[in-house]
Amino acid sequence: MRPLPGNVETRAIILERHNLGETIQVREKTMLQSSHFEEQAKTIVDTAQKRGIVIRSIGAIAFRIHCPKFKDLHTKLGRELTDLDFMARGRQINEIVQLFQDLGYQKDPRMHSFMVYQRGIFQHPETKLVADVFFDKLSMCHTIDFKERLELDSPTITLADLVLEKTQIVKINEKDMKDLAILFLEHDIGESEPETVDGKYIRLLLSKDWGFYYTVTTNLKKTRDRLVTYEAFDNSQREQIAATIDRLLASIENEPKSTGWKMRARVGPRKTWYNEVE
Repeated sequence: MRPLPGNVETRAIILERHNLGETIQVREKTMLQSSHFEEQAKTIVDTAQKRGIVIRSIGAIAFRIHCPKFKDLHTKLGRELTDLDFMARGRQINEIVQLFQDLGYQKDPRMHSFMVYQRGIFQHPETKLVADVFFDKLSMCHTIDFKERLELDSPTITLADLVLEKTQIVKINEKDMKDLAILFLEHDIGESEPETVDGKYIRLLLSKDWGFYYTVTTNLKKTRDRLVTYEAFDNSQREQIAATIDRLLASIENEPKSTGWKMRARVGPRKTWYNEVE
């Protein structure tokens, strides 16, 4: 590599501009990739709708789609999109397989065994995009039933379900908390969908299941406490996110609990309260 021209100060300025140029190029590439992911997710949902197939985007892309105001901030947090995730109706499995094949995707060789667990994986041979499709339920640390909820919003699942999708993860990680933070920055807690988080649905669901309640509330607190480490947010944004999380927590706590919930609460985390996920 040739030495940079000029004196020390000049070389420093040139180097700074060079690094800045690299940073801009990397960001533009990331934004381009993110845009491609979003466009592909919307194309799949739109094409499915024209065929009478119900499928909705979940995962990080759904957060990006549902939070357009802070899309750049989501990227600034270092949240990259890596694949496509969907929730669909189980009774339409055959139609879903045909949909993805018509869009140029190929079934994963393990597709048959995945179908046993109500899940399918597809990959596009040219773009290398991978689509992970779940049917009817998201069965991980806790089970979220989508049979009656897929048509409440589009092209993604509802905001309340997005919150539950992330907070049901017992070993929640940074990327999940960043997704939640962006969602709570753009959307407040309400009693209906699609543009507020349906706190009523969440609190009623958790009031019957102590284990689910414990995981969700623990993760909401973790997300709130983690905000101070995210330099992409300014202080007012951190305060706004924390206040939204606190409103949801208060709503959950104030909801009367079922007898089964109270009995399980006596045992607490001394006994495993979630499903092990391989």
